Amino acid sequence: MYLCIDLKSFYASVECVVAKLDPMTTNLVVADKTRGPGALCLAVSPPLKQLGVRNRCRLYEIPDNIKYLIAKPKMSLYIKYSVLIYKIYLKYLSETDIYPYSIDEMFLDISSYLNYYQMTPYMLAKRILKDIKDTLNITATCGIGTNLYLAKVALDILAKHDPNYIAYLDEKTYIDKLSHHKPLTDFFQIGVGIAKTLNNLGIYDLAGLQTFPLSKLQEVFGINADILYEHAFGRDDTTFLDIRNYQTKGNSLSLSQVLFRDYNYLEARDIIKEMVMSLTLTLIQNRLITKSISLSIVYTKNTFKSFHKQKQIYATNNYQNILTNFLYLYDNFVLKEGYIRQIGISFNQINKEAFKEYNLFTDQKQEEIDYRLFKTINDIKNRYGRNSLLQGINLLEHSTQKIRNTLIGGHHE
Repeated sequence: MYLCIDLKSFYASVECVVAKLDPMTTNLVVADKTRGPGALCLAVSPPLKQLGVRNRCRLYEIPDNIKYLIAKPKMSLYIKYSVLIYKIYLKYLSETDIYPYSIDEMFLDISSYLNYYQMTPYMLAKRILKDIKDTLNITATCGIGTNLYLAKVALDILAKHDPNYIAYLDEKTYIDKLSHHKPLTDFFQIGVGIAKTLNNLGIYDLAGLQTFPLSKLQEVFGINADILYEHAFGRDDTTFLDIRNYQTKGNSLSLSQVLFRDYNYLEARDIIKEMVMSLTLTLIQNRLITKSISLSIVYTKNTFKSFHKQKQIYATNNYQNILTNFLYLYDNFVLKEGYIRQIGISFNQINKEAFKEYNLFTDQKQEEIDYRLFKTINDIKNRYGRNSLLQGINLLEHSTQKIRNTLIGGHHE
């Protein structure tokens, strides 16, 4: 038996609690208003949601007739509260039976605790939620399921409509209650693209998926068809052990940022250099190499079509080699007349440093000098802070690295 617990409007609730306000009656959004009316709202309080204001909206999208407070994001504060709530879970369960899904959402395996506490799953869930509320004044919602998938679906679709914010699903109640639920995107792991493909097959709810031939589903979705089909009946045999032992076939490191304003071609080119430097330092610190790179560019307000380009390179962690390949992609595919608002870079096919490759033109002596330099840079930054040592390019007016070095998860501390 599993619980999936989510903290209701977590960032907004924390801001309300710190300001000694009631999160369930206060209109508050978490956004950095210094970024202008287009600033993204990371969270909105429950009363604003009831007025139709959605999470991840822009400030200018909130109707003028709605009065609300604005709190600047403070990621270190939210992390602190997440740790406090995790400690509450530890009062009831062992660490091995808790799986963090995100900063504000946790899965709990309560199977071996019900006899000990002499409680039903609903009673234990209610007790934990009450502890969170009494201790920190933060409201949580909870899905209870006979497997992880059902716990997540109970949370996402049903719990928010329950007076106690708790909902239960087993395979039978799942089929009885949700076979005709729409839209399909409400269900875990069914995004807009998958839902659209299912719609093209004439499938608009679980009932349609349950009766659709699996062989035809496999022709469209491949191995993922089996997961879709099993989930259509509420079946899932994944355990915490499976999740913790799972290893991806390919590894990657990535960075992305939404720029503070519209950047021209040359300004954005400098940002590429900063980002490649930052990610290369991560490679070297972890004694890794990359064998493939990719670059993503999003232009301002869709003035031009965004693009994503990938390039195979020699397996390396040398900054100059990697940067040269990124600038090749940038100089050959980015439009000089376009203004850029978002940049993403990725190092793909990550492997251990022992698999580094060389070609006939590699200056191994210079690469060794560069490597020692980057190790020293990492040592200084780790000891004295990320802004203790900067490149000249980081001091340009349009550079972003110096500011980003002070952020947590892209947001202010």
